[in-house]
Amino acid sequence: MDEDFEIIEAVRNGDIEKFAILVEKYSSRVFRIVRRFAKSEADAFDLAQEIWIKAFQKLGEFRGAAPFEHWLMRIATRACYDYLRSQKRRVEQAFSELSKDERDWLATYIQQPSEKEHDIAAARLVIKKLLDGLPPADRLVITLLEIEGKSIKEVAVLTGWSLALVKVRAFRARARMRRLLSKLLLEKYL
Repeated sequence: MDEDFEIIEAVRNGDIEKFAILVEKYSSRVFRIVRRFAKSEADAFDLAQEIWIKAFQKLGEFRGAAPFEHWLMRIATRACYDYLRSQKRRVEQAFSELSKDERDWLATYIQQPSEKEHDIAAARLVIKKLLDGLPPADRLVITLLEIEGKSIKEVAVLTGWSLALVKVRAFRARARMRRLLSKLLLEKYL
């Protein structure tokens, strides 16, 4: 029996203080995931706390077939998806809403990609704005695949979606991102 399962059994048997050991062990991993989806640091802390509450409440459902960490990451992924859906944001970014650095990066990137720190930071901001313009499911799948580096199979397990659905959503999400980027570039040059 692994250490996590022993702690879970102790919590189930009434020693709820032991749950703090799991929180301490996995809190940085949970926070790293939620920070990619939350709009602010405060939202990230709230979302992480919500995940831990859900994990505690559902601890009786944990069967130990997979490691506790996988079970927890699935709860975290679904909570992030619910958070994104609750935001109901499908805001398309107008080129004029981008900062000067972001506009400059977009204008020059196609002509000559750069490795400068300044350009990399501007690129990250543009990507974040593009992600913010995606529907929740698209943002989730792109973040898990491209930013977190998860495989199609891992995303399917985390989300509960079929492999085919993950592939379709990834394809459509990438297409939407290309359209959003094209629209931003057209606004710049028209």
